[in-house]
Amino acid sequence: MADISGYPGLRHLRGAPTVHVRHVRNGKVVHAGTGLSFWFRPRTAVLSEIPVDDRELPMLFHARTRDFQDVTVQLTVTYRFTDPETAAARIDFSIDPDGGSWRGDPLNQVAGLLTESTQQHALRTLAQATLETALTEGVEAVRTNVTGNLGADPRFEQTGLQVIDVRVVAIRPDSDMEKALRTTVREKVQQEADRATYERRALAVERERAISENELQNQIELARREEQLVVQRGANALKQAQDNANASRIADDAKAEGIRKLAEAEAAGEAARLNAYRDLPEKVLLGLAAQEFAKNLPDIDNLTITPDLLAPLITKLTK
Repeated sequence: MADISGYPGLRHLRGAPTVHVRHVRNGKVVHAGTGLSFWFRPRTAVLSEIPVDDRELPMLFHARTRDFQDVTVQLTVTYRFTDPETAAARIDFSIDPDGGSWRGDPLNQVAGLLTESTQQHALRTLAQATLETALTEGVEAVRTNVTGNLGADPRFEQTGLQVIDVRVVAIRPDSDMEKALRTTVREKVQQEADRATYERRALAVERERAISENELQNQIELARREEQLVVQRGANALKQAQDNANASRIADDAKAEGIRKLAEAEAAGEAARLNAYRDLPEKVLLGLAAQEFAKNLPDIDNLTITPDLLAPLITKLTK
């Protein structure tokens, strides 16, 4: 709002850098612009004050989706008067020359125009979507459609108004439906959690089964190798027994051959000795026999020889 100071018969207006002031006298524009400061006569001056800064208009309204579900839309429209001269000509922005306040409520008039247009485009957008689509994709869809349609609306251009931005804060169903949806989503999440738990348990069981099978295969392989080891040990023992038997047989054969040869040598010696004894006189043979007999007699500590024993022997030796 402009700052107006009162003096007798005169007024002084001091504007702001975000306010466009328009001073008309006798149907002619005397001053027009932002940040102006001038003197004027209150009896002849017609003053208008148009804000040129960005203004935000929050909205909260209800809509219905294609499946007849009520939703609440919360959004904010940012706008600005880009052509204040046109706006002053279409909307009453006149101010009191004494106090500087608006005579009417121009911003409320602009807000009504924006609200009606915004709601119309948002309602049409949501009426073509289901509740699920509105809740998941409705924010972006409403923002895009409302922004495009407000920007193309000729009424705003004709009033010097430009929509800068549209921000959709939220699209929510009624409390009962929201509770039902939360329950449904919670059930889905719980089902997914249960499914993940079952899959994890199944995977653990499968891994345990694989481990058990692996251990069983290892035991089977170990038993097979033990069997091969036993067979190999048996074959080695059999070969060793065969080798030992062959060696024993060879040793026995060698021993028998030695005994045979020794017997043959002894027989040959005995035959040679007999051949040698065959040509000896009888007396010599008797002497040798007595000598051999004496070798085989036991030890005799005392021997008594009588003439009766020696007489026949001497007689035989003297013949």
